[in-house]
Amino acid sequence: MTAPIEVAGSEADAQPDAVLAGVDRKAIQGRSLGQIAWLRLKRDKVALGGGLVVLLLVIATVPGVTEALVRWFGHPPNEFHQELTDPTLGSPIGKWGGISADYPFGIEPVNGRDLFSRVLYGARVSILIGFLATLVSVLIGTVMGVIAGYFGGWVDAVIARTMDIFLAFPLLLFSIALVGVIPNDMLGLAGNNLRVAVLVFIIGFFNWPYIGRIIRGQTLSLREREFVDAARSLGGRSSYIIFREILPNLMGPILVYATLLIPTNILFEAALSFLGVGINPPKPSWGGMLTDATNLYSIAPHFVVVPGLAIFVTVLAFNLFGDGLRDALDPRAR
Repeated sequence: MTAPIEVAGSEADAQPDAVLAGVDRKAIQGRSLGQIAWLRLKRDKVALGGGLVVLLLVIATVPGVTEALVRWFGHPPNEFHQELTDPTLGSPIGKWGGISADYPFGIEPVNGRDLFSRVLYGARVSILIGFLATLVSVLIGTVMGVIAGYFGGWVDAVIARTMDIFLAFPLLLFSIALVGVIPNDMLGLAGNNLRVAVLVFIIGFFNWPYIGRIIRGQTLSLREREFVDAARSLGGRSSYIIFREILPNLMGPILVYATLLIPTNILFEAALSFLGVGINPPKPSWGGMLTDATNLYSIAPHFVVVPGLAIFVTVLAFNLFGDGLRDALDPRAR
């Protein structure tokens, strides 16, 4: 018989510190999916920078905030200051397009309007149309995508062919034709308010198939998962499964794609305004400012740069934030 091995030290010396500490040590806590996504997003400094720019831009376009910023740093957007422009050439007097403490972005050629205030008010139009059109696209695309992916069969076939028709539709030409023939007063709206509503409808309604295809594919995958089979075996109805099991798992893709769709809609609105079928002057819009600048860029190059940079920075910030959000919400990303 083998003799027992003698070990130096007491029994307590062989115990882990966590066992000896007992309740004095803080228990290990699990993290929710939201907490994990936030920790991943915090490590992406580029995405946080884009999100900060987006947040500041949204705050600057809130009614009341825009007016306060214009009072503190600029002048009313449609106030003419022709005394600040050259009477012969129409170019701003002073260097760098008339940039000064009173005019941070310079002044518009010929009429001398403040570019800072016009860019701010133009941002309000672009952000409003971008967000509302994205909301319309997300609502329609989510409903149609979930229905097609969950029920399948002839329902899926009909919705899929409808998506193909919308994707093949010449949206730009249709937008130009429709906006050009709308009356001045309709459904209690008139002027630029009516044009904003029409642009939101056109951009949002005809862009839903892009997110609809993504939601349909995700729903096709989710409906075969074990938790859906378990809910179905327990007698759960289709409405219960869709709203309580499938939709909560689609919030990540919906949120990510919405942040990537907003800059696309902003660019589309700017393109329509640039072509002259968007917001009517004198209401400022970034596309309209670029249209005015096409005839004056030779005497005032900054008139092209300022609204162009506004569009570039806004779209870049949304895309950077959307990419970072997609990486944070994707559990398979490293």
